[in-house]
Amino acid sequence: MSPRHRPPIDPQSFRRTMSRFTSGVTVVTTIDGEHVHGMTANGFLSVSLQPPLVLVSLAQSSRMAGLLRRTGRYGVSVLADDQQLHSQHFAGRPVAGLDPEFDRVDGIAYLRGSLGRIGCDVVEIHPAGDHLLFLGQVTHLAHSDRNPLVFFTGTYRALYADSGDELFTY
Repeated sequence: MSPRHRPPIDPQSFRRTMSRFTSGVTVVTTIDGEHVHGMTANGFLSVSLQPPLVLVSLAQSSRMAGLLRRTGRYGVSVLADDQQLHSQHFAGRPVAGLDPEFDRVDGIAYLRGSLGRIGCDVVEIHPAGDHLLFLGQVTHLAHSDRNPLVFFTGTYRALYADSGDELFTY
């Protein structure tokens, strides 16, 4: 069948199939004036070692996409397994009583308690369907050895790895 005659991909089927890809969970932040803005995102990946580049994919209609265009900088906080409420909060489902704390380093905010921190200057923005891809040159890195928050089939999960002689729970 030629590409022109293939039936269109059903968006719900696409979403269900893509949810089978396990991902970590991040909160993307930017500082606009005195305010820290954050958004949960799992559309994040490493692009290059030389130079160090990462990419975050945001809906064109998202508030964060507009903010990143204006600020030109973002932080990525890789969430630890005890930060599920933070993920929900920054995904637009505010958690009553949750008061997220941020550490600021070189003008970029990171969610306190995260297990990875990546600071970036936006170097390119690419349209991709209904999203924008923000390519960032890494300006700051930090990490801790904690357990990650994992997302699979639309829910948070525990990560298990068999190293041969012991079972690790992440």
